[in-house]
Amino acid sequence: MAHIRVRERKDGSRVYTVTWRSDGRGSKEQGEPFADEKSAERFKDLVNGHGQQWPPGWVPGRGFVEPDPDPEPAAEIDPAHWFEPYAMKHIDNLTGVEGGTKRKYRRLVEQNMVPWFRDHAVVDGPYAIRSEHVKQWVNDMADGVPAPHDPPEKKRRKFAAKTIRNQHGLLSAILAAAASGENPLRSVNPCLETNLPRADDSDEEVATFLEHWEAGLILRHLAPDAVDLAQVLLSTGLRWGEATALQVRDLVRINGRPAIRISRAWKEAEDGGREIGPPKSKKSRRTLVLAPLEAAILQRAARGKKQTDILFPAPEGAAWQAGTFRRLRWLPAVEAAQAEGLTKAPRIHDLRHTHASWLIYRGIPLPAISARLGHESIQTTVDRYGHLLIIMDDDLVFAVAWSMEFALKVEIPDDVRQAAALLEVPVRA
Repeated sequence: MAHIRVRERKDGSRVYTVTWRSDGRGSKEQGEPFADEKSAERFKDLVNGHGQQWPPGWVPGRGFVEPDPDPEPAAEIDPAHWFEPYAMKHIDNLTGVEGGTKRKYRRLVEQNMVPWFRDHAVVDGPYAIRSEHVKQWVNDMADGVPAPHDPPEKKRRKFAAKTIRNQHGLLSAILAAAASGENPLRSVNPCLETNLPRADDSDEEVATFLEHWEAGLILRHLAPDAVDLAQVLLSTGLRWGEATALQVRDLVRINGRPAIRISRAWKEAEDGGREIGPPKSKKSRRTLVLAPLEAAILQRAARGKKQTDILFPAPEGAAWQAGTFRRLRWLPAVEAAQAEGLTKAPRIHDLRHTHASWLIYRGIPLPAISARLGHESIQTTVDRYGHLLIIMDDDLVFAVAWSMEFALKVEIPDDVRQAAALLEVPVRA
């Protein structure tokens, strides 16, 4: 039997979607949205009255349409042009994309697109995905509203602005492919008309930056088989996949100084497992000069091992799984630190953010930090850590004050000097 699913939008309005299955349990669910409950109830009765089928003459998304006196024969939609099979084929045909990334794309399509676009096609026509469908999808993700084809019991969380932008980018690429080529399936990409939330439209603090004492408190509570790995993550800013893929042969020297070479990283394979591959980007291949403490930790980890052995294995000898390390080592240490005064809840990746913040605090130039972290572009470094440069305001103020006085080469009037003193602005004699 047909039933009505109610979804509330961000603006307080509601959408009443009539859903049913034409061929009983296990068959493909059908759905039609309405702006008011009365219309939805009326349509639900029509569906039930026609044996769980679309009412004759009803066009999805348009309602009852007057028949054309001389209608053109309706063109059948190629099964390959419905959204789900087309999207999956598009992902399969991507070139220059790693297997793990393809697997991630398929998961995003299955979980966060198909429940909205299952009954839509990528070709022009009455079943085409239109700009209003894309806009509704974006709003639903922002509001945490269930999809038209979600099970009644499913709950959805609100997605962050950055997540929405990333998922919209994937959908746009799929539909752009349908609108291009020698024989395009549609005239335009409907994603081009969508206004997306700004990536910083969120109160959520994405990165947690630890003070020195906070990081030390967590390190003191880590188990002996985890503390060295955590110290290397903190002191180098390596990504988790890079640090856990380090091998003995990656210990090198540059100009007589100990260093570590980053040439591989763990990645998700297309079958869901893990595999060793190149780092995240071209600039992620880098060599880092080590401080004495870092060098000592790595040399100790290399003792008695072969050149291709992993430096920081899990207790059973294989590489650490991120989830296992987090559950068995990281979270217990954070909880113990919180019991002693830590008020933050850092993730393992926040050791990388903390490393960058400490370098900024010590006045290291952003280009050098960008190279050390392996960012493909310095813009990534600026976007992620540029706000931390406020800690250098005192140095900036002093530099400007000194430069201006030197350039002008005039005596500073007493009243200006007095005003500067009240504002604690440095003025050189």
